[in-house]
Amino acid sequence: MSQKIAVEELKNLPEVHDFTEEQKIATAGAAVDYRESWRIFKIMSEFVEGFEFLGKLKNEVTILGSARITPNSKYYKIAVELGRLLAKNNFTTITGGGPGIMEAANRGAFEAGGESIGLNIQLPFEQRINPYVKESAAFYYFFTRKVMLTSPANAFVFFPGGFGTLDEFFEVVDLIEQGYMPDVPVVLVGSDFWNPILKFLREKSGQIANAIVEADLKNWHVVDTAEDAFNLIKNTTDRPNDFDLHGADKREVEWRIFRIMAELVEGFEFLNKVKNDVTVLGTKSIMPGTKYYEDARNLGRELALNGYMTITGGGPGIMEAVSRGAYESGGESVGINMRVRGVERRNNYLSRTIGFTFPFVRKLIITAPSHGFAFFPGGYGTLHQLFELLTLVETKKVEPMPLVLYGREFWQPLLDFINVMYTDFKTISHGDRELCRVTDDINELLNLVRQK
Repeated sequence: MSQKIAVEELKNLPEVHDFTEEQKIATAGAAVDYRESWRIFKIMSEFVEGFEFLGKLKNEVTILGSARITPNSKYYKIAVELGRLLAKNNFTTITGGGPGIMEAANRGAFEAGGESIGLNIQLPFEQRINPYVKESAAFYYFFTRKVMLTSPANAFVFFPGGFGTLDEFFEVVDLIEQGYMPDVPVVLVGSDFWNPILKFLREKSGQIANAIVEADLKNWHVVDTAEDAFNLIKNTTDRPNDFDLHGADKREVEWRIFRIMAELVEGFEFLNKVKNDVTVLGTKSIMPGTKYYEDARNLGRELALNGYMTITGGGPGIMEAVSRGAYESGGESVGINMRVRGVERRNNYLSRTIGFTFPFVRKLIITAPSHGFAFFPGGYGTLHQLFELLTLVETKKVEPMPLVLYGREFWQPLLDFINVMYTDFKTISHGDRELCRVTDDINELLNLVRQK
């Protein structure tokens, strides 16, 4: 879908920051129900339309941030200025098309006469996007829209945000770290927001979980002005779009789309055979004999003894430990893993496995509604999956479920920052702070999971 909005018509449109809370929640899109396999056709139509739309764009920069940021915020003003700078230098500004930071960036690009794009969600009311979007693509599903928002742009700029922004941030840096996405500039606007997150990653994910390396963090740039953000982007060159349906490799792209569809069908069928399951997520870098490995092994044992099937990413570390505990107690342990060069990375304690080529399909399947989720210490992937689930629960796209963090020493600084997101930045609501619980006791974790 595309639309052109004349300047004089803008005066007659409602301000997006005046949307009700219910309307803002709706902008996250619908979740995918794997129990209704016919929805795969709708999902694939959104992939085709989305990739076709993105394939026509050039010099894209994706800007992400909170929908709750108001026009009197300094971050709103910085985003307006950044959008203006991008437009004046022939960059295309892409946002989620909604209010807050999205509106601000689109506004700056629009007012400077540049390309202003919104990847928005179909909503049950007339004004679906902010009035500064020139062209848009509309999506019904949270899943497909986020794939498009995090598809490789020439640069990503993250402003302060809520759970959704952190989900998108950790997904992008995870894909870059794994080599699924090109190493493009990642710019973080707002040192007071982003420095505590970097501190957590450095001291907890790096030193306790051994899940990240310092060099990754040095590739990101924390700034406090639009000019500094733009200076980090201005020398980027436009790259070919891997999913350009109009390019010379059209047949290769079409074949890739069929492979996505095949993996979705296989994944949905697999999930329909999974019952009474608990999903456990954590880093591959925790070694046997360490405290977290043995605690995860004990959890797998207790889950099996209590009649639960365990789901993990199927690899080493925490995943192996949980699978091992379940295996040793005669329980079922399922691995949902990635195929790397055609080979699945899986541990030796799995009852059954399924492998995926596309990380976004695998992520959809592994975060499908479970009886509950337990998060051990981890890096970008673990944090991405945590914030995606928090986003889905917060926006009421899935029913509330136990989200339990294991290891207070690791998780407490992040929980403290989530509280600051509410008190200082207003990017989440009061109740959002209570969506996950932390514990140091395996039996308490098990009891929390049972509360569903």
